[in-house]
Amino acid sequence: MPHEAISVFDMFKIGIGPSSSHTLGPWRAAEQFVQYLDTHFTLANVQEVTVLLYGSLAKTGKGHGTDVAVQLGLSGANPVTVPVDDVGATVANILAIQQLNLGGFKNIHFDPQIHIQFLMNEMLPFHPNAVTFLASIQGNEQVAQTYYSIGGGFVVQENQSATQKVEKQLPFPVNNADDLLHWCMKTGMSIAEIVQENELCWREEAATREGVLQIWETMKQCIFRGCTTAGYLPGGLQVKRRAYDLNKKLLHGASFSTYDQWLTAIKNQPASFQFILDCVSCFALAVNEENANFGRVVTAPTNGAAGVIPAVLQYYIAFCNGDSDAQIIQFLLTASEVGSIFKKGATISAAMGGCQAEIGVSSAMAAAALTAGLGGTQKQCLMAAEIAMEHHLGLTCDPIGGLVQIPCIERNTMGAIKAITASQLALQSTPDFALVSLDKVIKTMWDTAQDMSSKYKETADGGLAINIPISLSEC
Repeated sequence: MPHEAISVFDMFKIGIGPSSSHTLGPWRAAEQFVQYLDTHFTLANVQEVTVLLYGSLAKTGKGHGTDVAVQLGLSGANPVTVPVDDVGATVANILAIQQLNLGGFKNIHFDPQIHIQFLMNEMLPFHPNAVTFLASIQGNEQVAQTYYSIGGGFVVQENQSATQKVEKQLPFPVNNADDLLHWCMKTGMSIAEIVQENELCWREEAATREGVLQIWETMKQCIFRGCTTAGYLPGGLQVKRRAYDLNKKLLHGASFSTYDQWLTAIKNQPASFQFILDCVSCFALAVNEENANFGRVVTAPTNGAAGVIPAVLQYYIAFCNGDSDAQIIQFLLTASEVGSIFKKGATISAAMGGCQAEIGVSSAMAAAALTAGLGGTQKQCLMAAEIAMEHHLGLTCDPIGGLVQIPCIERNTMGAIKAITASQLALQSTPDFALVSLDKVIKTMWDTAQDMSSKYKETADGGLAINIPISLSEC
């Protein structure tokens, strides 16, 4: 049976906030366009580039930094390695001198206020997140390429199906939860072991281990930065960063200068229910405040939901003795497989499915991963994922001012707590008696997404976005 092969490094991508679909996706699309130009015409022959943003990319692009992302992508900057502190200065310089170094090779005239167009009232039929790049080539030739950012940093070019099957023959092909459970029951392997066997089709086991631990290193440093950085978030809403003050209060002024010292300080505190609850919230707040501040984060599976999985994994490490490399790898491999099933059966794009597709999916991923780490069976892991999503169904995406701040940051705390609760419920349950399966809840999520009004799909046209009116021009 044909299947879409999705790697753990497709689900977890290192990049810069605040949005995987509105920042990382357009950034990668710009990179692809530069590569296309260089391959077919060479960059030396390019005279001008114009960017057209459609649909959700236009309506909330300013707040999500889409204009920033395409400029950096066209300039040849890599979101994985570019110094986050240089982003603002780079974009300011492009505006000041009205010149862009295309692909890091050729300077072209570029005025962001002219060459980036936000087409608020136009939407392309394939997907709400569309961007078209236009280029003028020496000799009066005109070139146009359209790309769609379909969520989680995934990008497809026009006329390429979002569900196009990857030609990779995995030993354990999985399209849905039933497929995954079939392989687990047939082989006796855990979900993480199934994933590890499939990953061998891309690289050696040692390389996967190293890459997954690098994902966690990025996540944990993001938590630490968020917990140790005070101030206000950019964008005009004057949102005060809360993780710093909460962390300081929880640790009673303990002294630390590194992540390891900070973790020790947490473990030295009395682990009351209230303390643990506050810590989980603090972890999630920290990540998404960094995300909103154009910091380096990991799509998990998106930037808007980037705080849920790190928060739950940090909880597992700090309070459940889940701090070995093997346990961390098991957690992230399990989470990635659950996320890939949601991507195949529904969506991980808020522009397609509302926030249930982001916070809901991340909560389901974290719930399954935590359940595996706490000794749950494969069936209990999938049950935990189902419970977490079931109680996010219908969650809308209505960012105030088009910014990934309100209600997005707090929603990550809710998703993390729901994941832990879902895991505990699954661990105390017998999945054989459950009436709702993970595949059924994924179908229900997709049905709900299709029924949901577009104004609740990352457009800032409904919900809190209009009841707390903030002009996009102010942000």
